[in-house]
Amino acid sequence: MIKEIKGGICAVDGVKAFGIKEGKKGLAIITAKGNAAGVHTKNKVIAAPNIVTKEKLETNGGFLEAVIVNSGNANAFTGEDGLKDANGMADALAGKLGIDTKFVAVASTGVIGRKLHIDIIKEQMCTVLPNLSSSEKANEETMKAIMTTDLVPKGFAVEAETALGTFRVGGITKGSGMIEPNMGTMLAFIYTDAEVKSEILKSALNDAVRKTFNMIVVDGDTSTNDMCLLTATGKSDVVINSYEKPDVCAEFQNALETVMKELAKMIAKDGEGATKLIECTVTGAYTEDDAIAAAKAIVRSPLVKTAIYGNDPNWGRIVAAAGYSGAEFDQTGISLIVADGCNQVSLVDKGKITKNDEATLSNLKTIMSAETIYIEMNLGTGGKETATAWGCDLTYDYVKINADYTT
Repeated sequence: MIKEIKGGICAVDGVKAFGIKEGKKGLAIITAKGNAAGVHTKNKVIAAPNIVTKEKLETNGGFLEAVIVNSGNANAFTGEDGLKDANGMADALAGKLGIDTKFVAVASTGVIGRKLHIDIIKEQMCTVLPNLSSSEKANEETMKAIMTTDLVPKGFAVEAETALGTFRVGGITKGSGMIEPNMGTMLAFIYTDAEVKSEILKSALNDAVRKTFNMIVVDGDTSTNDMCLLTATGKSDVVINSYEKPDVCAEFQNALETVMKELAKMIAKDGEGATKLIECTVTGAYTEDDAIAAAKAIVRSPLVKTAIYGNDPNWGRIVAAAGYSGAEFDQTGISLIVADGCNQVSLVDKGKITKNDEATLSNLKTIMSAETIYIEMNLGTGGKETATAWGCDLTYDYVKINADYTT
């Protein structure tokens, strides 16, 4: 059984954290000792902290004791100076904590191509460290510290009861723009008190990212700084040291994906300038890749996104987006439903338009005015594969935010 609990990452035994935000510059520190795994940006312009953290996880046996995160400056496209500054952040924190710097991860988010103000970070570090704790307030301040254009802090935690004991998974994230196709300008820090081997953590994280963070779209841009770290403190009685207990592995995977899915939805809902969350589920696909392609094409489409913003019942744009997605389907077999969680309207059934009269379009217009719009499309192939993607509407404010990002 999985239930939501309060406290985010600080609900997980073995985690302490805190953060501060001063204008656009923030700093967060998280301490938690255990096996770890990471997923990083696929942009070929890789930010210095990603290079440093990825190398550490590959050479230190997949183990972390602390994470230091700054916001306001991405430390990306900064050359050798950027690498020196990223390592300097880790070294400074390691020195303060009395630990080996190879076990300190570094993450950054903010403006690309600007030199990092390492002196400011060191000053902020002196404020953050004395306040490290496992309180709900500490989790709140940590979430706020890593925000950039985010309007709301993002965190979620669950407790899972299994036959072998109870464990927790908690996570925090930031992200609002430059989202998709492989994560986005997002940082995520996930913790569990289960004891899990590094290779199992890595496999579990990769699977979870594929189904959650890689299924959100705000604008179709891939950031230079995407990073998701998963650390297991081993403070609970649940031990996962092999795949010989598939039920326990499945329960851990389910808890991990539950947390990450909720965080992913928070990012999509808080997309830059967004007023609505779009959830698109595609069924009846021959392959999972086809389902993913169609779902993401629909939530990525500027025409679909703007129609939803304006409550314009121009549902043909949804069909068109699926058509160019590359997914295999026969237009004579597709079905389409749009809903708001309470009401729904069937627009296409097995390739046939159900109704296209004024009453139907009026109902669709009303549904599209909801805060969350659910799009359900069956590709009609007879296949069994499915996928869900999350996105947001495209508004005037998205342009305003990104036109004035550095000013």
